[in-house]
Amino acid sequence: MAVRTLRRFTKTVFITLNSILALVFLLACLAPYLDPSVWWFMGFLGLAFPYLVILLIFSMFFWWVVNFKYSLIPILTLLIGFKQLQVLFGVKPGTMFKDRKDTSAIRIVDWNIRSFEGLSNKADKKRIDRLSIAEAIMRKNPDVVCLQEFNHSNVQDNFALFSSKYPHHYFSKDFKRRTNNYQSGSVIFSKHPIIDSGRIEYPGPYNESLIFADIKGPHGTIRVLTTHLQSFKFNKRDYEGMEQIKNTENQSLQASKSLFQKMRLAFTKRSEQARIVRSVLEKVPYPAVLCGDFNDVPNSYTYAQIRSNWQDAFLATSMGIGRTFIDVAPTLRIDYIMVEPRFDILQFDMVDEALSDHLMLITDVALK
Repeated sequence: MAVRTLRRFTKTVFITLNSILALVFLLACLAPYLDPSVWWFMGFLGLAFPYLVILLIFSMFFWWVVNFKYSLIPILTLLIGFKQLQVLFGVKPGTMFKDRKDTSAIRIVDWNIRSFEGLSNKADKKRIDRLSIAEAIMRKNPDVVCLQEFNHSNVQDNFALFSSKYPHHYFSKDFKRRTNNYQSGSVIFSKHPIIDSGRIEYPGPYNESLIFADIKGPHGTIRVLTTHLQSFKFNKRDYEGMEQIKNTENQSLQASKSLFQKMRLAFTKRSEQARIVRSVLEKVPYPAVLCGDFNDVPNSYTYAQIRSNWQDAFLATSMGIGRTFIDVAPTLRIDYIMVEPRFDILQFDMVDEALSDHLMLITDVALK
């Protein structure tokens, strides 16, 4: 009798946990539609979405073995959230990226280069990495290069790294210091003439911007835009705090509060920036491509607002989750190339050059 009661109790607990998991997953499916400036907790659910999917898949297999009828809970839940699964997982097995470009193609590289600092703390290595970053881009021979966290000063002329092959550029100059005329922000380099350009500044102090360049190439004029949306601004102390949380040390509670506050602020600011980006994209006069570090995942309000009916180059050509940021978690696809419907996406790749905490994105597109 006691054994039967224990079994019944255990079964009830597992069914309850499964139901709670299903409800949390369905709530996370609403993240792209609910503004984090109002529903701030939805930003966290968007980040948790891949892990909720994994738990539901595990739950499905578990109930297949134990009691098949209860596997319908995770199965139906995943089916209801299918639209969000489509933006999380690429399902198109792409072919190997071909270095030789089609004559009709426009090749674009997008990369957050982490201020040319590389992944080493040694000054000599940083100087080598600075040159290696430029060389890695040049090897791909793109027509257009979009870089975030690019910097320049009188002491370190980083434009000189690209000027021989890319004589045209537009630089946002979001952050400036008088010392050595230091400037940083996003930049667009082009082989072909830039006939117009502009900068749309995001509201608030110390913010970056959305920039565009109208490029007149052999296949007509296109508009290329790039941006770096609000980051969590984690510093070394925050990353140490993450380790404290993992190791459950005494200071983990304070570290958690600091991380939570920074993340909540970033979710709120990005939602406003995303709406600005979408309003600009709706008025582009030429076929357009948007590149950038959105600092948010596909199951987010930011991504949904910006993408709308545009094509995600990764989803159009690739398979898997597509991690682009190598720190913190293995599920962070936060860098994107978005392509207007007037383009065909011919190929796409993500390249880890071990020179930044972000991967380089490269795509070939052609006007339809």
